[in-house]
Amino acid sequence: MAEPAGGGACSLPREIREQLAELELELSEGDITQKGYEKKRAKLLAPYIPQTHGVDPALQKEPRNQTPAPAATSAPSSSKYHRARSGGARDERYRSDIHTEAVQAALAKHKEQKMALPMPTKRRSTFVQSPADACTPPDTSSASEDEGSLRRQAALSAALHQSLQNAESWINRSVQGSSTSSSASSTLSHGEGKGTSGTLADVFASTRIENFSVPPDVTATTSSSSSSARPATIDLPPSGIVKGTHKGSNRSSLMDTADGVPVSSRVSTKIQQLLNTLKRPKRPPLKEFFVDDFEEIVEVPQPDPNQPKPEGRQMTPVKGEPLGVVCNWPPALEAALKRWGTTQAKCPCLTALDVTGKPVYTLTYGKLWSRSLKLAYTLLNKLGTKNEPVLKPGDRVALVYPNNDPVMFMVAFYGCLLAEVIPVPIEVPLTRKDAGGQQIGFLLGSCGITLALTTEVCLKGLPKTQNGEIVQFKDEYRFFQQIQVLRLPLISALGWPRLKWVVTDSKYLSKSPKDWQPNISTAGTEPAYIEYKTSKEGSVMGVTVSRIAMLSHCQALSQACNYSEGETIVNVLDFKKDAGLWHGMLTNVMNKLHTLSVPYSVMKTCPLSWVQRVHTHKAKVALVKCRDLHWAMMAHRDQRDVSLSSLRMLIVTDGANPWSVSSCDAFLSLFQSHGLKPEAICPCATSPEAMTVAIRRPGVPGAPLPGRAILSMNGLSYGVIRVNTEDKNSALTVQDVGHVMPGGMMCIVKPDGSPQLCKTDEIGEICVSSKTGGMMYYGLAGVTKNTFEVIPVNSAGSPVGDLPFVRSGLLGFVGPGSLVFVVGKMDGLLTVSGRRHNADDIVATGLAVESIKTVYRGRIAVFSVSVFYDERIVVVAEQRPDASEEDSFQWMSRVLQAIDSIHQVGVYCLALVPANTLPKTPLGGIHISQTKQHFLEGSLHPCNILMCPHTCVTNLPKPRQKQPGVGPASVMVGNLVAGKRIAQAAGRDLGQIEDNDLVRKHQFLTEVLQWRAQATPDHMLFLLLNAKGTPVCTATCLQLHKRAERIASVLYDKGHLNAGDNVVLLYPPGIELIAAFYGCLYAGCIPVTVRPPHAQNLTATLPTVRMIVDVSKAACILTTQTLMRLLKSREAAAAVDVKTWPTITDTDDLPRKRLPQLYKPPTPEMLAYLDFSVSTTGMLTGVKMSHAAVNALCRAIKLQCELYSSRQIAICLDPYCGLGFTLWCLCSVYSGHQSILIPPMELESNLFLWLSTVSQYKIRDTFCSYSVMELCTKGLGNQVEMLKARGINLSCVRTCVVVAEERPRISLTQSFSKLFKDIGLSSRAVSTTFGSRVNVAICLQGTSGPDPTTVYVDLKSLRHDRVRLVERGAPQSLLLSESGKILPGVKVIIVNPETKGPVGDSHLGEIWVNSPHTASGYYTIYDNESLQADHFNTRLSFGDAAQTLWARTGYLGFVRRTELTAASGDRHDALYVVGALDETLELRGLRYHPIDIETSVSRTHRSIAECAVFTWTNLLVVVVELCGCEQEALDLVPLVTNVVLEEHYLIVGVVVVVDPGVIPINSRGEKQRMHLRDSFLADQLDPIYVAYNM
Repeated sequence: MAEPAGGGACSLPREIREQLAELELELSEGDITQKGYEKKRAKLLAPYIPQTHGVDPALQKEPRNQTPAPAATSAPSSSKYHRARSGGARDERYRSDIHTEAVQAALAKHKEQKMALPMPTKRRSTFVQSPADACTPPDTSSASEDEGSLRRQAALSAALHQSLQNAESWINRSVQGSSTSSSASSTLSHGEGKGTSGTLADVFASTRIENFSVPPDVTATTSSSSSSARPATIDLPPSGIVKGTHKGSNRSSLMDTADGVPVSSRVSTKIQQLLNTLKRPKRPPLKEFFVDDFEEIVEVPQPDPNQPKPEGRQMTPVKGEPLGVVCNWPPALEAALKRWGTTQAKCPCLTALDVTGKPVYTLTYGKLWSRSLKLAYTLLNKLGTKNEPVLKPGDRVALVYPNNDPVMFMVAFYGCLLAEVIPVPIEVPLTRKDAGGQQIGFLLGSCGITLALTTEVCLKGLPKTQNGEIVQFKDEYRFFQQIQVLRLPLISALGWPRLKWVVTDSKYLSKSPKDWQPNISTAGTEPAYIEYKTSKEGSVMGVTVSRIAMLSHCQALSQACNYSEGETIVNVLDFKKDAGLWHGMLTNVMNKLHTLSVPYSVMKTCPLSWVQRVHTHKAKVALVKCRDLHWAMMAHRDQRDVSLSSLRMLIVTDGANPWSVSSCDAFLSLFQSHGLKPEAICPCATSPEAMTVAIRRPGVPGAPLPGRAILSMNGLSYGVIRVNTEDKNSALTVQDVGHVMPGGMMCIVKPDGSPQLCKTDEIGEICVSSKTGGMMYYGLAGVTKNTFEVIPVNSAGSPVGDLPFVRSGLLGFVGPGSLVFVVGKMDGLLTVSGRRHNADDIVATGLAVESIKTVYRGRIAVFSVSVFYDERIVVVAEQRPDASEEDSFQWMSRVLQAIDSIHQVGVYCLALVPANTLPKTPLGGIHISQTKQHFLEGSLHPCNILMCPHTCVTNLPKPRQKQPGVGPASVMVGNLVAGKRIAQAAGRDLGQIEDNDLVRKHQFLTEVLQWRAQATPDHMLFLLLNAKGTPVCTATCLQLHKRAERIASVLYDKGHLNAGDNVVLLYPPGIELIAAFYGCLYAGCIPVTVRPPHAQNLTATLPTVRMIVDVSKAACILTTQTLMRLLKSREAAAAVDVKTWPTITDTDDLPRKRLPQLYKPPTPEMLAYLDFSVSTTGMLTGVKMSHAAVNALCRAIKLQCELYSSRQIAICLDPYCGLGFTLWCLCSVYSGHQSILIPPMELESNLFLWLSTVSQYKIRDTFCSYSVMELCTKGLGNQVEMLKARGINLSCVRTCVVVAEERPRISLTQSFSKLFKDIGLSSRAVSTTFGSRVNVAICLQGTSGPDPTTVYVDLKSLRHDRVRLVERGAPQSLLLSESGKILPGVKVIIVNPETKGPVGDSHLGEIWVNSPHTASGYYTIYDNESLQADHFNTRLSFGDAAQTLWARTGYLGFVRRTELTAASGDRHDALYVVGALDETLELRGLRYHPIDIETSVSRTHRSIAECAVFTWTNLLVVVVELCGCEQEALDLVPLVTNVVLEEHYLIVGVVVVVDPGVIPINSRGEKQRMHLRDSFLADQLDPIYVAYNM
């Protein structure tokens, strides 16, 4: 401890020293703040510090951390102070004061830049954490190995601390007054609030809103409903939007208030912050990769002309010193064991420690030899029978031994070698969830392992089920003589093969007969053992080591380390693999050394145990990792009297880690006073394939200290070695790892492509050629060739010599004096935009950013994912349970800044997950490949996330520039020249079709009904079913006529209405509605059918009714008594003004009174009825239908569907607007067929209703909506067997038509067809219709004519308004289906919506229609003539001599001539609808259809129930409904961002995660995206999470 102002720390009483140490530990763990620490410390020291005048004792604190010893002032570590938990905040692998300073300096640079990042909005429940114990699983982690978890003494040096305290942090909190937080969603905002409203208004005012239009209607459902079921679909009115006015003009007046949303709304403010952030000048982006023209052209990125290039000559392979020949070296390792076991039986070989760190058992060479012999004999002779042995020499055997039992492992390992079977050491599976368990299973399977050796204790500890069986591994016990064998198949959950388990405890082994001797031959190339390694992708491979390589490696290590017989070595490493195995188990026996094995569990409770062992046993060599050095420093104050003077070699096995240099320096400076010699520190570099690559030789006292290199990180990213001169912030200091191994040869080759030798100043992969490396990956010949049989080539591509080299997986270079330097691992290499970064370097930068308050135990994982033609960096860290949202967000923001500054690379995603939830490696480190897999699968469950696609995706195609000045005439000429036909099509000609007398005789539907009432009075027209499928109401021609007459007389008598008055019909779906409709016609009134309000949801549904009543200027409302009471109820009064309803008349009890005469309109052009509907863009529109149009419409449908009075059709549709209304109310009266009416809401209580009705009545033609089809597909999909059992058979169905005004939902119709084909549904039966507001029925499949066709089109071309057909399965292809056949009398043409000129059939354009049943115009309060003319009576701007009047449907589509023959005998022209024009999103100059983006998003995760997208100020907003648990909410953010970028080349601006049922859907099953947008901007969605992508 540094001295307090008055005197040495030693002068303080012992208990004060202990309390101070405890305080240090608390601070390092983040349990108290810096301020709290200073306060408490000052209090403790006050009595011992002489007060200086006027100086607060707290300010006289020691300058913490200014010595090179990073942890000199850290906590004591006797278990008493360690409190059984592991207390660090940072991984010591990455410990570097220089780096910490660099990071702080980089961050300080940004202090002037006041950044306004919008902080994500999070519903409280998503992050209110229960007490840490409740939500944090017990920490099985044991930081180790590549573990991200070592303790790091937290404090940054005091000076830095001060500078940061004063520095304005990178992110400033401001948004004043914008936190209009609703109770449910919290507002945590960072950013500038001043003047936000002004800028917002400017942005809004300048926003271009695509000015096409369809009329208006805003619809929504109750966004407050958080139930998981979607609430009943309701059509809602717009708030203050004038009906039927032009969308452009209508909206522009509201622009400055964001469609009525006050600009101070929180969401808008945050979006404004986001826009401001994105407008900030970025680093000049990389040259854009490719220009996306009609065909996508991917260009190779142009290299930066200023990037450093290697200038040295080509390197020559470097040789190690020759491998000396020592006369008494054994011919095989087993021979060495036999020699020592028989001649030096009493010598200690291996000492194991107990949990407290005390020696518990010493295995002598004699015991090792005799027990290995017994095991070898047992394995070969006592398993199975003499004729059928279980094991033969050369078989592979798994060794499953815990890390605290080196003795049993060593016996098993040598027993296998003596029996000539091949040991494969693996980790003990602790739980079924062990990361990598399945990959280990793959290794066992690929090695053909059927037998596992273990101890009795270990076997009992394997995971059990509730009833006590070992789950993964259960079967029966079997006994052979004295040996116990357990056969336990590993369950498939781990993917392990069936294994027999052999317990190797001595009592179960048979003594070998006197005459039995193992076969010990001279070491050759036959396999000795297999060491497993995990690749970057997470697959586990077995590196096979031959007997000669094992022996040669031991010889090389003995020579390099200068081992001599009888030396003691302390091993802290895993003895099952790598250096722990090579030194502690193999070289040990070769040289008759004595190994003290310190298990990892001891290190956790007593970090100083290895130092104590060195001291007690006067050990000459210690095998450690950086973390062990660090832990010893943390705990050294407990032991003043340890001496390390006996150590001649402190082998730091992860000395190849670039960040190890700080640990070595700090450890030396602290322990030099305890006798540690500087020359004893020996870093080495190892890899499973090449084994020991290089090691620093034990130095001679006084020799010059080894080399250091201070490298430029920028140079490293280009693979070039440059001494760092300019910016000390981005320097990397590395130490050498000594020289090449004896007998070996080393070269450096380029990491990718052919193994070309690097230049001397170039970084590459280290390759080694020697007898001491691995020989192959077991069972993987292809990968083996690329790794173990590499012949380096020169720049001309010709081989350099014929010696094969082994790739080590390490990146580095050979420096002056043939010293080897390692700068990273191939596995940690992230190649972004052609530059290479090292994952470890980025982890170190993250940890240097005051991670102590946020990151749990320094656990950070860094990996890259491939998104949109490049690698993107993802950083995932575990968040401390007590970290606040503010701290976390602050830390994340600063990390982004630091990585950007130091590494000049953008981070794509930064996620924080709850403590202890990242997958662990067997020794407790983070399992990177599993973490990456969880991230990509969406199962990481982050609690905080920050995506930065705007900053790091710099290779988007250039935005498309529209070519100005190409007029419609040029387009037409171009098409003619290119030989393309103009895109138009027509249905059959009505004039040539013969029809019966009905049409000529009757021009009005009322006349047809009267005629039918006389001609066929008892013919049944309508049959209404209830939920049970029972007819509840029927109507014959006469009954309907009489009921209509009575209603007409009520209108005359009670309503005192005149001809031409509008009457609102408010009825549930049924025959009452039909009768009221004809009653109005009989009275000369104009009926307006309106969906009744939902009794349970009046506030949401009644305003729509009120609005239609007002807009239609209705003189009277006809309804039922129940609904009449509802309209006047107190609940209704809360929603609307009930006092101003027009006359409300109920039609439940009608007088038996007839009208003296029925009204007959003077001309067929007179208005018949008004059709009001809500469009998907949130517009309420009424269109006028004349008697002539009604007649033509009914006639076209009759002809297309061949409807006659003998037919029956079933209708399961809403009867309030469009084609649904026509089929429900009009067609039966016109054609005389019988309609079976099924109200769709009845399906909610009986899903079988529709299908069982169709089956029972043997219906040939049925009509439904997408909502009904979806309900049946989802609800009955898994009940097909039950449908069969009920006798439901759909083989009678000839056409099943989905009535819709949208692109056919082909995936739904195909699913429906496939699901119900087992009950007889023909695959050709299902088809769709197409209608729009201007013409309710343009296409309808009908009975004759070819089947609907499908095509695959290229999505990229569609965005350019081009149509390019592609093959099925082509990338970026979209499947489209024809929307049924064009009705008789209908003509369509495809037109460019901007120029109004016709287009060719390879273009996408607006569908215009000409037909006798087109509506005659909008019914609006103001007769907006321009809109009327534009939509209903418009002409082509060019190329139409006939001057035909067209109506604009507002839908984009195209026409394709097919090979099929139409009814007329010509080739059939198919019409394909792509989407509504006013829903398209214009982004980056391209036209996107929301449904395409939504389809991609819905596919990305199983928990996405529904999705909707819209744009706001050029930002793409994606709203997803989460049907899983709330902790999955943040998983969706990166998945949504990835898929939209990959498939649509768009960057998502905002991702909003909401509850199921929040996205409003209208009665036709269409999403109301504009209404959703308005609710989002008004902050009414109560989202679970809102992520603002940077």
